[in-house]
Amino acid sequence: MATTVELTRFSVAPHQTDAMLAARPAMLADFRADRAGFLGARLVALPDGEWLDIVEWRSADDFAASRAKGANRPGIAAFFAAIDHLVTAEEGVLAEPE
Repeated sequence: MATTVELTRFSVAPHQTDAMLAARPAMLADFRADRAGFLGARLVALPDGEWLDIVEWRSADDFAASRAKGANRPGIAAFFAAIDHLVTAEEGVLAEPE
């Protein structure tokens, strides 16, 4: 089974950056507790207030099940609330051996 990679690029208003970063640990804890197949995530700061979230899932089905749950836990909801707008969202498969 190939690892599924979620690539989400989003913008955060400057006054929300601290709130987004503060919410990140609770969001990750909620994902670990509530999302089967969640393997990990990395957050990359880009220019102009944009961010890239790189999330790895055990499978495409696990990723789809996570999306269906949305912001169902407080840590996830707080992180999502700090996002100004979604720029792009893509899904791929890890091409390099782990």
